[in-house]
Amino acid sequence: MTMTTSKHASPAASSKAAVTGSEAIVKFLKDSGADLVFGYPGGAIIPFYDALYGSGIRHILCRHEQGAALAADGFARASGKTGVVIATSGPGATNLVTGLANAHMDSVPLVAITGQVATTSIGTDSFQEADIYGITIPITKYNYLVKDPADLLDVLSEAFHLASSGRPGPVLIDLPKDIQTAAIHYRVPRPPAIPGYDPRPAPDPQDVAALAEALALSLRPVFYVGGGAAGCDKELIKLAEGSDVAVATTLLAKGIFPDSHELSLGLPGMHGSKYSNLAINESDLIVGLGVRFDDRVVGDVRGFAPLARVAHVDVDQAEIGKRLSVDLAVHGDLKLALDLLIKKLKPRRRPEWHGRIQELKARHPLTVPSGRGAIKPQAAVKAVSDLTRGKAVIVTDVGQHQMWAAQFIESNRPRRFLSSGGLGAMGYGLPAAMGAALSGPGVPVVLITGDGGIQMNIQELATIRENDIPVKIIVSNNSCLGMVRQWQQFFCGKRYSETVFRYNPDFSRLAQAYGIPGKRVEDPDLLVKAISDLLEAPGPGLLDIQVEKEENVLPMIPAGKGQTDFFGEEA
Repeated sequence: MTMTTSKHASPAASSKAAVTGSEAIVKFLKDSGADLVFGYPGGAIIPFYDALYGSGIRHILCRHEQGAALAADGFARASGKTGVVIATSGPGATNLVTGLANAHMDSVPLVAITGQVATTSIGTDSFQEADIYGITIPITKYNYLVKDPADLLDVLSEAFHLASSGRPGPVLIDLPKDIQTAAIHYRVPRPPAIPGYDPRPAPDPQDVAALAEALALSLRPVFYVGGGAAGCDKELIKLAEGSDVAVATTLLAKGIFPDSHELSLGLPGMHGSKYSNLAINESDLIVGLGVRFDDRVVGDVRGFAPLARVAHVDVDQAEIGKRLSVDLAVHGDLKLALDLLIKKLKPRRRPEWHGRIQELKARHPLTVPSGRGAIKPQAAVKAVSDLTRGKAVIVTDVGQHQMWAAQFIESNRPRRFLSSGGLGAMGYGLPAAMGAALSGPGVPVVLITGDGGIQMNIQELATIRENDIPVKIIVSNNSCLGMVRQWQQFFCGKRYSETVFRYNPDFSRLAQAYGIPGKRVEDPDLLVKAISDLLEAPGPGLLDIQVEKEENVLPMIPAGKGQTDFFGEEA
């Protein structure tokens, strides 16, 4: 999408008091209920921060703009609201890029407001000028460079509407400094009317009927559910239970269908369970719901589910058939499609398929490996799951610990498991956990991170301490970049090129330097007690857990391989 410019003068505007552009933004945010924002000030955004002062909007001063963007992401995922992040021009804006790309890949509603040099200076290579509008076109759902103060209020209204509707995503508004200081008349923005944009397209009843017929005839159906099913958990459970359909959930869909449910197959794909992948391989109908059929699950598109017809239901027409040819396509709002499907389907039992799934689960369970000596990282993750009992928001960084969390954390509610999926952005965990913890009171937030990931945004420990954000941090410390090292072990003859840290800080003492209680754990017999103490203590805390250095995430299907091409010690 590209920006359009237009005049939005209001006939009634002249009767209202003039405010600056910055004051109008603040008032709009307050009127919209966006009472919490994340950011970092700088020269080109000073007028906005001046208007923010004393406004009643809570601003979380992060220690890096990337941290601010990822915190807004975590807030949005945990709350279901639109996250807001503020940055200045030039390096402030470019530091948002990873956060915007992450939100774009994972369809997270986010609005970024960036300062820019004055309109008269754009294109002259002014101090701290960067074309953030051009830079972010590929990684935003939409973006704007506001050049006329008369457009400002309607741009804001349109931006929040776009970010949160249809397939959600990040929207950037670049605000030159003179637009922020210009006098405008505040008014209620008109409802967005965007030609060609239908955020809730109604599915074709004939397409839904064809899918209902396919489900009725299927003997071994599987729902393959992605993050696009957020908000459809009740419909999904009703449909799966009514028709005895097994449900596989991607990393971003974890918790949308309860992990504890007998029909749950959990995570499929590269590091999914064997039983999930084998069930998909034996299925005669795969129904993709709000999912991308991405390469981490569908490695070999030619060999994926060879016995199955494939159906795809998605709000984004561009995703249907993008990687995998489908036999049945339903373009439309997923909730509307599931409601129609429920009405068309009669209850159905599939005892043979249900029995086969239980047999696969019994034959190929996910288990914590035994062993003496160093702590098994899987044991640490399993202890978190057992101790929190589904009552916490679990946030992960990216790497081996992320996959172990996907395997061993039992998540039974939506918005309780947050992770960077499509972009796989190391450094996501700490700021995202911070944002999640600020999204609502009463729900504990536990971060499972690695010694590599936490160091990418470790400065946000200061933000956590300053705001007394009660994030419980568990560092799975193997002194290496574990996932890359694992690949080097399997495919590079154990040539560990630049994946082993010869020096790591003592994270427990580093946490203490930030004013956060920290403890180091090396004895497996003390693991559960240490995690329990961390969870029960008030405020933030950190555990530096020394884990087995060469433990591997298994099962494993190499990139580009099929559903049954398991590799490694357990193949």
